[in-house]
Amino acid sequence: MALPAHVRIVEVGPRDGLQNEKGAISVADKITLIEELGAAGLVSIEAGSFVSPKWVPQMADTAEVLAGLTRRAGVSYPVLVPNEKGLDAALASGVTEIAVFAAASESFARKNTNCSIAESLARFAPVTERALAAGVRVRGYVSCVLGCPYEGEIAPAAVRDLAAALTDQGCYEISLGDTIGVGTPLRARRMVEMVAEAVPVERLALHFHDTYGQALANILACLDLGISVLDSAVGGLGGCPYAKGATGNVATEDLIYMLHGMGIETGVDLAAVCRIGSWISGQLGRANASRAGRASTA
Repeated sequence: MALPAHVRIVEVGPRDGLQNEKGAISVADKITLIEELGAAGLVSIEAGSFVSPKWVPQMADTAEVLAGLTRRAGVSYPVLVPNEKGLDAALASGVTEIAVFAAASESFARKNTNCSIAESLARFAPVTERALAAGVRVRGYVSCVLGCPYEGEIAPAAVRDLAAALTDQGCYEISLGDTIGVGTPLRARRMVEMVAEAVPVERLALHFHDTYGQALANILACLDLGISVLDSAVGGLGGCPYAKGATGNVATEDLIYMLHGMGIETGVDLAAVCRIGSWISGQLGRANASRAGRASTA
């Protein structure tokens, strides 16, 4: 299969990129980040998540962010929801797309969602059903597709089966996440090939973290399989609170540079994204420095 002519980038910086940051990021800065990313040409921008603020305090102000956001025509602002309570909050904020998340590793599922894989699917069933009935699109995330911090390597068949189950529940797209960034190109390709046995490749996306600097190589190894949707975070932001040592997502700037260099269109202004990455990195640096200063004087 030939390389895609166009790739849709799902910008996850405002959610997956910021969720693990300890320094407080203001609602105004989050809104600026999202709006500037939209102005740069990104059409899918994760705006936050309705998870328990006890576990992910950085996302506690998602409703405020959505309320203050000037939404651009043609841009989707999905939010992550773990359960029906989260869905209620998302619907009250007027979202048009949500994402649900499950792990291909039983151990990670219990650490991240406090339930088994089967239980997480049962929990999502009413969420997806209600969302679809309300005209809200549902995207599915599968984490730990190439490795787990507790179990090591994950069998591609487990990823395939979970992706198929989420598709059966009504997810229009499945994002395959290398949560701890341990994948290598041939393993990534074989995993995608197996998942594509059960879910059409046109409905698959890749969400690769860059812990060992392999994310771009892994993406490149899968592009000619028919993958045309890629998740990334401006500035390479990210990490996972339940995967110690996992570093950020593949940087949106690096991804765009590679794709444009290969003649693949994204519709995104690379220079603008670079400016945004520099700006948000500066804001995070100040927020974390302020937090460290408060801790040292406490």
